[in-house]
Amino acid sequence: MPRLAISPEFPEELSALEAPVRRDVVAAVRRFMQNTADAPRLARITAGRDPRVFTLRLAEGYRGVVVGHRDVHWLLTVLPDTEAEEYGRCHRFSVNTALGVVEVWDAAALERVEPAVRRAAESSSARLFADTCDPDMATLGIDRRFLPLVRQITDELILEALEPLLPPTQYEPLAALARGESVAGALRELEACRPTAPGKDPIDPEDLSAALLRTPDRAVFADGPRELNHILDAPDWCVFLYPPQHRVAYWESYRQPALVTGGAGTGKTLVALHRAAFLAGRGAGKVLLVTFSQRLSALLAAKLDLLIEDGAVRDRVEVGNVDRLAHRVVAEAEGRAPALAGAAELTALWREAGEDYSPVFMLREWEQVVLTQNLRTLEEYLAAPRAGRGVELSASERTVVWRGVEYVTGELRRRGKRTLLQLAVEACELLGRRAGDLLGERPGREPYRHLVVDEAQDMHPVQWRLLRAAVPQAPDDLFIVGDPHQRIFDTRVTLGSVGIDAIRHRLQVSYRLPQEILSWGVRLRGGGPADGLVEGVQELYGLHAARHGLRPMVRTYDSPEEELTGLVAQVGQWVKDGVPPQEIGVAARTAGLVADARAALRELGVKVTTLHGMKGLEFRRVAVIGVAAGIVPAPDALTPADEDPTARAHDLQRERGLLYVACTRARELLYVSHSGRASPFLPT
Repeated sequence: MPRLAISPEFPEELSALEAPVRRDVVAAVRRFMQNTADAPRLARITAGRDPRVFTLRLAEGYRGVVVGHRDVHWLLTVLPDTEAEEYGRCHRFSVNTALGVVEVWDAAALERVEPAVRRAAESSSARLFADTCDPDMATLGIDRRFLPLVRQITDELILEALEPLLPPTQYEPLAALARGESVAGALRELEACRPTAPGKDPIDPEDLSAALLRTPDRAVFADGPRELNHILDAPDWCVFLYPPQHRVAYWESYRQPALVTGGAGTGKTLVALHRAAFLAGRGAGKVLLVTFSQRLSALLAAKLDLLIEDGAVRDRVEVGNVDRLAHRVVAEAEGRAPALAGAAELTALWREAGEDYSPVFMLREWEQVVLTQNLRTLEEYLAAPRAGRGVELSASERTVVWRGVEYVTGELRRRGKRTLLQLAVEACELLGRRAGDLLGERPGREPYRHLVVDEAQDMHPVQWRLLRAAVPQAPDDLFIVGDPHQRIFDTRVTLGSVGIDAIRHRLQVSYRLPQEILSWGVRLRGGGPADGLVEGVQELYGLHAARHGLRPMVRTYDSPEEELTGLVAQVGQWVKDGVPPQEIGVAARTAGLVADARAALRELGVKVTTLHGMKGLEFRRVAVIGVAAGIVPAPDALTPADEDPTARAHDLQRERGLLYVACTRARELLYVSHSGRASPFLPT
């Protein structure tokens, strides 16, 4: 029977067909897989660029385009008869000699532009790649049939014009050379196109089957009807990952904790989901996939249900958040659910603790200094550094603060209540003593074999210590993803400071966002460095999008009422344009604005939430309203400058990050509005 590989374009084109045609296509593909007597037969393309390309009758008026080699058949797409024939005639396929992955060439388009490239070369003596010899080009995997045209390129503008016509494995190393990189630097760029770890076997340019196995972003093998159904029915992110994502998610084994960072839209959460599925599939032990909120953990659990078909494998992955883990450990140790102190109650206690400092100052001093360093006595507090706190405190002032801390913690203890961070401290201590006994394992063993952490930038040091205690120190113990630029809480911990020595991997291509929204968002975020997760600071430099699109729409209104009317008109137009309501998200900074927008848009049925609520979501189109001075940043979220200027600076960056997160949820189009004076965060 033929071995069938499916391209990501095939399910996409299939989903756009009418239901009766779609059923016929799927039935024909199944017959072809099983090589039944009535299975469709391959038809050779007339005057095609690649003799291995065929068409396959799949339904009345529709054909699939197939690349065939020996018993392997790569199903590329399904199109109307004439379009399928034209697609097959125009394209050719190759194996990159450096990486061994498959490449798709629009050969007809290259033939059309070749005369213009050669005319430009005739009028200029400059050659962009004159200093790179043919053997070096071969080392970079440059296709020998493409090389003569490469030699005619005179400048970077011509190379950029060719980019849409070239496989990324051809364009990326050439672009690196054009920027002045050495051959070694260009090879590093090429490595970013490698989806899997380098193999030991030599690359055979004629072995299509091996090349397809090395290219899981371009082809997935359907070994039977069940696999075929999953490929055709599951969301594309379940089946196909881009090369940088696939490489880090499916790396065979990490000897020490792995940290994956990347900007908005680079696929960090998808990488975390696939890594959890991969680890669970190996069956070495229980996997905990954790994030910082219950809402996000519910979203991750739902996606994991789609990703993992095998029920036994799915049962090996527990999805939750760090607060839930702490609550569970303490509850099982004490035999009852712990009582938690609410935010209002805690604020009142800090106010009672004394008038020397504000409740906000005291709370942050407790959480960011005392709990972060697990300080237990006044002497420890007097000697402790206060990194990140902008106001120096003398010994006598620290003594006053410590008395306030003792009052609040004592009062909480008297009431039998704890905060979530206190709960994490106690859970960490319990796990350190007898974790296995508490969670149904043998005494002395950690409750999980693998831990996958999403949204790592928002974890507190106390929570990190708990997570570190939940898994044994062994290969593949911790797999962590996050982005300090998307931090929405004031936590700036480095993993090294909590005993996690992680190897860092960086994702630099945003696949969700068009370049126009990404560039605008980077300007909004400030483009500057952010601290946390790793030592030093991290820049947004190098982050870029894989495609172009429309620029964000920024609208100014004279009054909030007019702004709301404009929002209703804009969202209504999107729905009329055919955008499903569930693919539209609306966000605002305040609960009042959210309530107003929700009431105004009730008939349209779109998602309306706070900026915080946009975390972890994505939509085709997003509207962010009320981005005005006095609303964004929220005044009550800012520390007074005279109380702690450093804390205020952190607050402003956190508010910027919050707006940045909401605006970068849009895959297609972003609408931003304000009435009156614009927020100082908006790019000019």
